[in-house]
Amino acid sequence: MRATLIHGPGDIRVEDVPDPEVSLPTDALVRVTAACVCGSDLWPYRGIADVDEPRRIGHEFVGVVEEVGDEVRTLRPGDFVVAPFLLSDNTCVHCRNGMHTSCEHGTWWGGTDEAGLPVDAGQGEAVRVPLADGTLVAAGRDLPDGPLLASLLTLSDVMGTGHHAARSAGVGPGTTVAVVGDGAVGLCGVLAARRLGAERIVAMSRHEDRAALARDFGATDVVAERGPDGVARVEDLLGGIGADAVLECVGTKESMDQAIAAARPGGRVGYVGVPAGGAELPIRTLFGRNVTVGGGVAPVRAYLEELLADTLSGAIDPGRVFDLVLPLEKAPDAYAAMDERRSIKTMLRP
Repeated sequence: MRATLIHGPGDIRVEDVPDPEVSLPTDALVRVTAACVCGSDLWPYRGIADVDEPRRIGHEFVGVVEEVGDEVRTLRPGDFVVAPFLLSDNTCVHCRNGMHTSCEHGTWWGGTDEAGLPVDAGQGEAVRVPLADGTLVAAGRDLPDGPLLASLLTLSDVMGTGHHAARSAGVGPGTTVAVVGDGAVGLCGVLAARRLGAERIVAMSRHEDRAALARDFGATDVVAERGPDGVARVEDLLGGIGADAVLECVGTKESMDQAIAAARPGGRVGYVGVPAGGAELPIRTLFGRNVTVGGGVAPVRAYLEELLADTLSGAIDPGRVFDLVLPLEKAPDAYAAMDERRSIKTMLRP
C-alpha cells in the first residue's frame, strides 16, 4: 500500500509500505478514508524536532473497519470509525480518570505496541489498530462525505484539543475568553468556548480568512496586535482586566507569554500547543497574579463521544477548518501548504 514518510526537514515522500494485517486478537484493520496534516507534524518538517531516520507520519484519520481480531467486541467490519491521535485501552486507571494520553498500555501512531510490533501511522491507505476496542469510536455504518467527513476527522485531534484547552481554562457560561493562535486548534478552541457557553470570545488573529472563520465559530472580537499591544487591546475589550480564561494553542515562548499576560488576576490559562522550545512558566508572575495554568496533551478519547454527538446532530461544524483537500500522493504539497500558511488545515484522501 501507499503511505507517507518523513525523511528529514522538508522531505516528505509517499512510498510503498507493507500492507497491514490483523496481528493480535485485539487489533482492527481500518481502511483510511481521510487523514490530515497536523501543526505538530510541522515541527519535524521544519527541523525543530529531530528525524533520525525515515519514518511513517500522521496521527489523525477516520476510516472503515475491514477486519477485527477475535477479542474485539465493540466493532465489526463496515463500521465507520474515528481514531484519536493516541492509542489507549480505555480501561486502565489513567483512562478511567480521563487521561487516555497516559494509558498504561497505550502508544502512538508510528510507534510500537506492547508486543513490540510496529504501529502504522495515519497518513496511509490502511492502518492496523492495536487496542481497537479502547481506541476507536464508531460513528455509524454509513460512509460520510463532504462537510460531515471533515468534521468527524477533526474529532481525531483538533476539535478535542481545542475543547481540552477550553476545559483546562475553566470556560463556562458567562465567562470571557481570549484565544491565542488562529490555526486549526485555536479556531476549534473558539468553537469549544462557544459550545461551553462563553459570553465574550476574543480571537487573536492577523489573517483575514482565519479571523472570519473565528467569527463564524463564535468569536465576538478579533485582535490583530501582539505582545503588550495585544494584551492592552484584550484588556480594553474586556473591561480593563483581561480574560477569565485564555486558551494557548501554539506552543512557543511568545504564545505562552501572551496567554499569561492576557489572563485577568485570578484567571486561568489552558495550554495545548505542542511545546516548540523556549516556553517557561514565570512562577513569580503567576504567584503574584494568582493565575492558574493547566492543560497538556489533550485526552481526545475522553471527549470523543460528547463531541461526536454534537457533530452528528449539526450543533458544531469544526470541519470548516479544512480549506484544502489533496490526494494522498500529494502529501508533500500538503505539508508545504501548511508550512507556508497557505492552508489552515489540509485533508489527505487516499
